[in-house]
Amino acid sequence: MDEFSTLDELMNHFRIRLAVAGIEDPAAEARILVGGILGLERIDFISRGNMLIAAADEARLHEAIGRRMRGEPPYRILGKRSFYGLELKLSQGTLEPRPDTEILVEAVLEELRGREAEPLKLIDLGTGTGAICLALLSQLPHATGIGVDLSEDALATATENAALNGLADRFETRLSHWFEKISGRYDVIVSNPPYIESKVIPSLDREVRDHDPHLALDGGEDGLDAYRMIAAGARPFLQKNGLVAVETGFDQRESVEEIFRKNGFLLVKARKDYGGNDRVQIFRNDP
Repeated sequence: MDEFSTLDELMNHFRIRLAVAGIEDPAAEARILVGGILGLERIDFISRGNMLIAAADEARLHEAIGRRMRGEPPYRILGKRSFYGLELKLSQGTLEPRPDTEILVEAVLEELRGREAEPLKLIDLGTGTGAICLALLSQLPHATGIGVDLSEDALATATENAALNGLADRFETRLSHWFEKISGRYDVIVSNPPYIESKVIPSLDREVRDHDPHLALDGGEDGLDAYRMIAAGARPFLQKNGLVAVETGFDQRESVEEIFRKNGFLLVKARKDYGGNDRVQIFRNDP
């Protein structure tokens, strides 16, 4: 390995390696990894192509590209990902927050429009990195939130993410199986629960199957176990006219709506993801 290479030279080399490995968009993924490791912005790849890369940095980049070629997702390699304007650390016990989940945040904020000055209370079931709750708190300056999870690793990561984004004073965590160790009433219950059928998990892309925690993926035999638990348990923990907002699988809208309807909830909003698939549903207590 040469002591120094230019940014352009390395990017060309990495694009070829990732393409040979079958990566769908090698240029974009090379940019994500190189930019994340070296702290470069998108414009730097245009304006600083002749920048020399020190040998130690080049070694780090080669290691990262090798990990990507072996199937590890790029943001797992970086150990962090942006979500709704926040920088979130990832860990072994957390899902990597995806852009489609930002739609859940946007839909909830739409329902809360005009209530930004209220001291709203939020709870995020299966919080993982804390992404949903922390994103909402960042836009609701008087709200407080609780992140609930069965994974102590996830709760530690969510706590760290709250501190990193200046939200630690309005966010706390609770180790609980859904509502088991929860008390009080909340204005909004949010969740991106596990919703993949157990039998499907072995056939998932290796990037998900081998790197996302199965606790956060496995929704039971039909993928709907979590929705049944949330719908059956939510009402005692909701304020009057409180909301329950959930992310769902692309083919689960009717099933999830029926589960909540049978438990006394009324669908007030449904949103599709960036691919045009059903993804978000928001329910309200049916008086």
